[in-house]
Formats: sequence, structure tokens, C-alpha cells
Amino acid sequence: MVKQLGGLLVAALLLAAPAAAQGKGPKKYAVTNDRALVVTREVLVKQGYEVVRVENSGRDYIVWYRRGNRGRGKGKGPPAKMVIHRTEDRVVFLSAPSAVLVDIDVRLKL
Repeated sequence: MVKQLGGLLVAALLLAAPAAAQGKGPKKYAVTNDRALVVTREVLVKQGYEVVRVENSGRDYIVWYRRGNRGRGKGKGPPAKMVIHRTEDRVVFLSAPSAVLVDIDVRLKL
């Protein structure tokens, strides 16, 4: 009985340990702010979003976008924002949807 509990405890610790150490934070790209902004606009438009506004606040670009009506005539979606943050020599995308971020990743690596 003690061996079974010990085995279960060891198995639980081994399975739980990698989950706590998973993320490395957001991915960083060695591109200029302008390139990141152009690629972001292109990807959003390609996926059916409408870019409403782009704000420049210090080292960040804040891109406001919303979903188009997709041809249904039901109006447009609520505005959402994505932040393009500039660190020393890298660009980081914050609060971006994963589907959009995948396409941005592909475009920036070309």
C-alpha cells in the first residue's frame, strides 16, 4: 500500500513539474516597428478584420481592429486591441489572437 502511494506521488510530481516550467513569454522578432505594423495590417485584413485605428504611444503601437461582417450584413464586431511593443532591438506582440499571431510569425520569418 505504501509503495503504491509513493509511486503515485512520484508520478504526480513528474507530471506536474513540466507544466509549471512551460512558457518562455511572448515571442520576440528582430524587425523594425514599421515592418511589424505593415505585416500586422496585412494579416488582419487577409483574415477578415478591419483595422480601425493605429495609435503610437512611446515605444508601442496599439492597433485597434474589429471583425468585419463576413458578408452577412449583421454589422461589425466589437473593437479589440493588439499591442506591438518595441524592446531594445526586438518587437513583441502582446494581446494578439493566436490565429493572427501564427500568420504574423510566418510573414515575419520570410
